[in-house]
Amino acid sequence: MRFDRRLAVMVAYGFVAGLPLPLSTFTLRYWLSEGGVPLAAIGLTANIGLAYSLKFLWAPLLDQVPPPGALRRLGRRRGWLAAIQPCLVLAAVALALTDPGAGPAASIAAAAMVAFLSASQDIVVDAWRIEIFPQRLQGAALAAYVWGYRVALLIATSGVIAGAGRIGWHWALLGVAVLIGVGPLVTLLAPEPAQPPPQAHPAGIVRRLREAIADPLVEFLARPGSIAILAFVALFKLGEAMAGIMTAPLYRSLGFARDTVAATGPFSLVATLFGIGFGGFLVVRIGVGRALLWTGWAQTLAMAMYVALAASPGDQPVLFATVATEAFAQGMADAAFLIYLSGLCSLRFTATQYALLSSVPALAIHTIGGVSGLLAGAVGWMPFYGLCMFAALPAMGLMLVLLRRYPPVEVRAGG
Repeated sequence: MRFDRRLAVMVAYGFVAGLPLPLSTFTLRYWLSEGGVPLAAIGLTANIGLAYSLKFLWAPLLDQVPPPGALRRLGRRRGWLAAIQPCLVLAAVALALTDPGAGPAASIAAAAMVAFLSASQDIVVDAWRIEIFPQRLQGAALAAYVWGYRVALLIATSGVIAGAGRIGWHWALLGVAVLIGVGPLVTLLAPEPAQPPPQAHPAGIVRRLREAIADPLVEFLARPGSIAILAFVALFKLGEAMAGIMTAPLYRSLGFARDTVAATGPFSLVATLFGIGFGGFLVVRIGVGRALLWTGWAQTLAMAMYVALAASPGDQPVLFATVATEAFAQGMADAAFLIYLSGLCSLRFTATQYALLSSVPALAIHTIGGVSGLLAGAVGWMPFYGLCMFAALPAMGLMLVLLRRYPPVEVRAGG
């Protein structure tokens, strides 16, 4: 098999896209807690994640407006990445130079800018992936991306926290900023996707805004079954997300030591990567629809391991088995699900429509999923994880209807 440079670029893009996320989530909160920031203020940092959930609001700008100045020569996708990525590096450097103990507002503001620029980078990279790879290679491209992404997450969480104990927070975070600086180099090496045939742009700001913002939504909503598709997209990850939100307090309540929980990280990473690879393989071998069905049920049934874990306090083998099983099943489902989302996008509105579709699950999780803590406290761990499995059933029912009435564009070996 001939080496495909685009897949190497995809791994690199996954790596530089995964590094910024913990700087506005887990790693940031750990740093703030060590700086003595009140819990109420740390809790408010959850709102920073809305940048990833609401990125569809400014995706039309990146989809329809040409890159600024001389960067237009790089093309529509690479030009915008070349504009965003240096700013992202500077925001990461600014975060590393703040002191949450002396002024947490500056740290939180810098993290918010990192999240906004990171979400903007994600918009363009997702569009680049969908446009540069033919449909038959979307599974391999997505697997390559997520492999790089997951390795970056491990570096920006466990790596930074371990490094902070040796060289201090500032230098550890500056190291991440240096790694994010690989992004502009990757963009210079990446090929530019072929642009769709030029469209006649309407005159007037109102009509141009309609073309950039309203037309992608109208085009999608005009399709048969669009509302049912959006409902399925919103609900597909809900049960798994509700289960995952409460894993940290679950582990603590079951008496697992911090070192034991930390040691599950590499197991989770390896299982996720194998799951993503296997999910991509299934898409190629049996098609998007059947792969989505199989992996969706695997993701739902894997949550039964949490019920077994809740009944086994302090049992380390059950803990490691639960983490590995859930991560493998989630990786498989993610691969099939994201390829399904990619196939829903029109090439005229790739960035806008993919940003919208990928934001819908996050919006559902941040609203309905927010009741997880109240629910777990009210019913206990075993019934709670049983309810998480039940929460996945509506999506599975919708999936059966959608696959029968509106089958996706299939990806098969040799196709």
